[in-house]
Amino acid sequence: MPARPVILVFDSGLGGLTVLREVVRARPDAGYVYVADDAFFPYGRHGEAALIARLVPLMGELIAGWRPDLVVIACNTASTLVLPHLRAAHAVPFVGTVPAIKPACAGSRSRLVSVLGTEATVKREYTRALIRDFGQGCAVTLVGSAHLAAIAEAALRDEPVDAAAVAAEIAPCFVAQDGRRTDTIALACTHYPLLLDRLRAASPWSVDWIDPAPAIARRVVDLLGGPPAGQAARPAADRFVFTSQRPPAPALVAALEGFGLRLQDAARPGSDGRDAPAALGAAGR
Repeated sequence: MPARPVILVFDSGLGGLTVLREVVRARPDAGYVYVADDAFFPYGRHGEAALIARLVPLMGELIAGWRPDLVVIACNTASTLVLPHLRAAHAVPFVGTVPAIKPACAGSRSRLVSVLGTEATVKREYTRALIRDFGQGCAVTLVGSAHLAAIAEAALRDEPVDAAAVAAEIAPCFVAQDGRRTDTIALACTHYPLLLDRLRAASPWSVDWIDPAPAIARRVVDLLGGPPAGQAARPAADRFVFTSQRPPAPALVAALEGFGLRLQDAARPGSDGRDAPAALGAAGR
């Protein structure tokens, strides 16, 4: 493994920024490429066959262009549906994102836990297998949201967010049963932590919200090791790619700066001559 590995973080949109932030904290010395497949967003509206047909060759192009040492799939839907196909097709190690059911159930006191994900994620047999394996006797409610990912993208672009719409999306997560109430909700979509303040404000009572990003960062360190001693900073050499090739709105640029990121000039993904739509550099992390 090189002293300064390249890590590619992939998501359907901008939710993976919550994962990127944690991974950068764990390996601040690494180089990063963030790819937002906004041309196919949201993944929840596509079937399994369509996602496999798109993501396996797309990932091949990204790996050939950027030559990452590790790829983080910062998307629950892509991980639960496509990750086995990606691992079979490509030699680079992958770290997926799966619903944090094990820590949610381990930490619940009321034994009433909800999993808030996209409609596609909560329907997957993979998710139900996690409940069987790690539910630890908890009653787990699966809640599929059709709109929260898009709401999170809008919020990141500083567009208006309807608080009532957020409340309606999360209402099924809150279960009262036999004098007990849901006390833990696993966020099974990386977009949802972008809305955490709004989720808390819309909640009928206080719960613990479980974000999978710290566990993903720990897995990256397991595979790559920690940063070299005394190497806590790195030059601004990150890249940010939109598959739609649409230019980012000014509000999005400002939001990205809130993540410690700044837009740079367009860059090429390696030596194959294909232009990346946008590039992003790290600043002040």
